[in-house]
Amino acid sequence: MKFYKLISVVLHPIVIPTIGVMLYFLAIPNNFENKQKLSILSLVFIATYFIPILILVLFKKLKLIDSYKTKSIHERKLPIVLMIGVFYLLGNTIENIQNLNDLTLLFFSTSLGLMIVYLLFYFQIKASIHLFTFGIFTGFFMAMSISYRQSFLVIILIILFLSGIVASARLHLKAHTQREVYLGFFIGLMLPILGIFILQ
Repeated sequence: MKFYKLISVVLHPIVIPTIGVMLYFLAIPNNFENKQKLSILSLVFIATYFIPILILVLFKKLKLIDSYKTKSIHERKLPIVLMIGVFYLLGNTIENIQNLNDLTLLFFSTSLGLMIVYLLFYFQIKASIHLFTFGIFTGFFMAMSISYRQSFLVIILIILFLSGIVASARLHLKAHTQREVYLGFFIGLMLPILGIFILQ
């Protein structure tokens, strides 16, 4: 059980965006200097790691949530709404940087995906945010393969492998049902791929 908890923490949704953007800079041909890459990574880290932690700490102090794990649908609603806004604003900010349309697609897809996750709450469906995040990056690198006509198969396979480990952990911890795990991943997977076909 401790192993599954460790997996859920180490591969938490607030960690993955920063790692994913690092992979993007390593894998995708670009002309950015290291200082520019560091600035963008810092922005992503603050927006997707630091801000969510502050939000959860604040909500816990205000007793808007009972636990940092936000197990119930009720506890998840407000944090998800705020993260929809954070990813949308991040996409808007990145959009103003030349040659970073790819990351704009990533963050707008994430914001839209979280809206879908939120809407599912009204049907009492708690799609897995862990798997949603992995689905987003799987779909994103598939979209980049289409856009650049270049294979990122190794990265995609690694993400799929990690997705399987995380899915297993979430199921063993009884945090989600199989349907919620698959649904979270599928929502994330489809949006960047649909986005790249719409933009082309």
